[in-house]
Amino acid sequence: MRKILDESLLERIRSRAAHYDRENAFFEEDLRELVDAGYLRAFVPLELGGAGLTLTDVSREQRRLAGAAPSTALAVNMHLVWTGVARQLHDRGDHSLDFVLEGAASGEVYAFGISEAGNDLVLFGSDSEARPDGAGGYRFFGTKIFTSLAPAWSVLGTMGLDSASPDAPKIVYGFVRRDGGGFTVKDDWDTVGMRASQSRTTVLEGAHAPAEAVARRLDPGPNPDPFIFGIFSNFELLLASVYTGIAERALTLAVDAARSRHSKQNDAPLSDDPAIRWRIAQAWIALDAIPVQIEALADDIDAHRDHGALWFPKLSSVKIRATETARDVVDQAIRVAGGSSYFSRSELGRLYRDILAGIFHPSDAESAHGAVANALLGPIGQR
Repeated sequence: MRKILDESLLERIRSRAAHYDRENAFFEEDLRELVDAGYLRAFVPLELGGAGLTLTDVSREQRRLAGAAPSTALAVNMHLVWTGVARQLHDRGDHSLDFVLEGAASGEVYAFGISEAGNDLVLFGSDSEARPDGAGGYRFFGTKIFTSLAPAWSVLGTMGLDSASPDAPKIVYGFVRRDGGGFTVKDDWDTVGMRASQSRTTVLEGAHAPAEAVARRLDPGPNPDPFIFGIFSNFELLLASVYTGIAERALTLAVDAARSRHSKQNDAPLSDDPAIRWRIAQAWIALDAIPVQIEALADDIDAHRDHGALWFPKLSSVKIRATETARDVVDQAIRVAGGSSYFSRSELGRLYRDILAGIFHPSDAESAHGAVANALLGPIGQR
């Protein structure tokens, strides 16, 4: 395993997590240290000035980072998704997003401005507008939710619908710069968990992507373009990695709690209690399979293996398994640790709040089951 994050850095990040959560503050110092460590260049090839890590490598690193500070890992995920897409295309001979890799190498911080309230089409449709500028570029108008890294991004990857061009409609993906203006970031992030991510609402008011920063113009609806696959695969696997890292940390805390707590009935440690032992064993059994599944799919992508029509079902399924298993593991850990975890100052209490966010990220359970059913049975009505 190739690493960028050393243990001392992770411990410093862990030491700040409770403060960021309590104050609903952005993880500014964490980000500065991660930048200094070269972590935002993880996916950038060595020849372009990066660390050259693979998707499998980065997945493992994100699990470690999430175990230290879930919000920090989740927000950094969004930068890593864009650089991961660019790296995936680069490795397959498509250099259309090399400018993203070069930007990351020079210090750009990328954010993911895709999600829209109520838009369950996600990558396949948009309520935002992409208005042609007459020179191959676009100005974007619309509201994007859950824009992680909101206080710090320098470049926002976003999308909108071009309804004006002769070949319209087209979904346009482009990158807009913070210093170019044309947007408002709302101060509206006051959530149950993942607070330090500061994933605030971004209102696009004409933010401009010049022609050279337009990544794709695609037909609305499901699309086999490698760009779309790159977004989906990096998003799902890195997201699954973050929530798995949270679960791994919760299990460690549960083991520590079982060893340190004692029963008044017999003055024995709770680690001797059969019910407690069962809970911890059950959590481990459920969790043990998830990293293997994530890494197997990441390795398939790194090695250019093809699952054909089963790719999207496999990726959405592993995200669902990872997030749901993580919730179950954290729940078991809470029960082992007892009432102290109910306080907001408790790390397990914070993990319990953070883990809830996993159900809101795409793919949701409904779309994952639909993708699997379509792959195995064909679309409804097809005979």
